[in-house]
Amino acid sequence: MAKLRVLRVLVLLVAGLTPRPQWSQASSQAANPPGTSPTAAAQKLLDAGRLEEALKALDALSLQSPEPSGVERLRGMAYYEQGQVQSSAAAFDKAIAQDPSDREAMQMEGVALFRMGKPAAAVPLLEKAHLSIPSTNIDSNYVLGLCYLDTRRYDDARKAFATQYGFPSESPSAYLLAARMMLRRDYLPVADTFAQKALALNPNLPMAHLLLGQIRLVQSQFPEAVAEFEKERELNPLFGEVYDRLGDTYVRQGDYPKAQEALDRAVLLEPNSPVPFILLGKVLLKQQQPVMAKMYLEKALAMDPRNYMTHTLLGQAYRSLGQAGQASHEFQVAEQLQADAQPKLETVK
Repeated sequence: MAKLRVLRVLVLLVAGLTPRPQWSQASSQAANPPGTSPTAAAQKLLDAGRLEEALKALDALSLQSPEPSGVERLRGMAYYEQGQVQSSAAAFDKAIAQDPSDREAMQMEGVALFRMGKPAAAVPLLEKAHLSIPSTNIDSNYVLGLCYLDTRRYDDARKAFATQYGFPSESPSAYLLAARMMLRRDYLPVADTFAQKALALNPNLPMAHLLLGQIRLVQSQFPEAVAEFEKERELNPLFGEVYDRLGDTYVRQGDYPKAQEALDRAVLLEPNSPVPFILLGKVLLKQQQPVMAKMYLEKALAMDPRNYMTHTLLGQAYRSLGQAGQASHEFQVAEQLQADAQPKLETVK
């Protein structure tokens, strides 16, 4: 159950439930027959997602002297799942002060601090927890790697991600994995360096040229992106993503015939991905073929109905076909989806 709890935290899920009836100290004692842990009832409430009741039970236990072991760690878990990240970090910190060997509290405080935008403070806690916890299928290597990235400790990040995936830390795969994580967080120059290092170690490494092409695409270096994607295609000719990346690059260059050729290949290799269908719809609209564009866009919509770009392009197709009502509806849906997707400032409670 503890492993499941850590898994829920490491994927950064926050749950909130309606408060339940008051929890009294008498009921806490009744729920804990002799021989059981004082925190067993609170743990069960927490596992059931009954967070307010769990906190009331923990408040009752905290009145005891000395406070039972584990109360503050469970309090931190409850606060964390309520979205009260700052309060959870304080509770975990108190748990560690009471029991310096509480590795779970260390790990959880590290995760909370990372979410609070304090990666440097999170690193020593995550390092200590990780080094002390036996290897399982649930660990904090990913969060630790992100903390290393955000504190510019790039080689340490590579080693953390490599450990997570079981790669030798100096292997081409380790460098490429780190480069991919760096690209996600917009560390483009260092991502480029690490991808180049991966290729230096293994010139035939799949996905390396694809990653370099994506970096060039983000940098609007379109000829260089095409060159990298073509190199990937030579190494990995049946990998559908390389064709939709090529198609995307050609679209941005305004070379619609080449874009259509690449995207036609992509949809054959990636029939369950909406991306090449969306791009084909865009190309066909540029080529004044709204009927064909509509067909591809409807296919993309069936796969991903919440993609605002699909609705926008579909609205353009309807407008070109003179179907003003349907066009207006699609534009309204696109506008709402785009508004919903905008980042919201999270209030740290």
